[in-house]
Amino acid sequence: MLFFDQGVILCVQEYLNFELGVIEGYGYEVSRAHAVPDGADYVPAAEYCQASYPGKDKLYWYDSFPHPNDLSLAVTDPHHKHVPPDIKHHRIPAPELSFTRPNLPFLIDEIEQLLRS
Repeated sequence: MLFFDQGVILCVQEYLNFELGVIEGYGYEVSRAHAVPDGADYVPAAEYCQASYPGKDKLYWYDSFPHPNDLSLAVTDPHHKHVPPDIKHHRIPAPELSFTRPNLPFLIDEIEQLLRS
């Protein structure tokens, strides 16, 4: 869980295969907390990063779950981004993500650009 300005939080879940040196699966969620956790209000990542949490607005998320019947995602299958409206079902390709290189630098840059806009 990474904390940014304006209450933005990045939750990171990666399933790593150290033997092969690859990411086998991931979930990256970007949300805005109504109340930014601090020392006294700290919420453990395992609790906050659940699919739903009180006081959390999901901005978007990425996952690597394949959707072979969605031809609009074929170009980056299985990498895709969930975006509003209808965030659960509205998906777009995510060419920036990979199983063979770190994704965190891209995710951090994307959030920093969001905060500047």
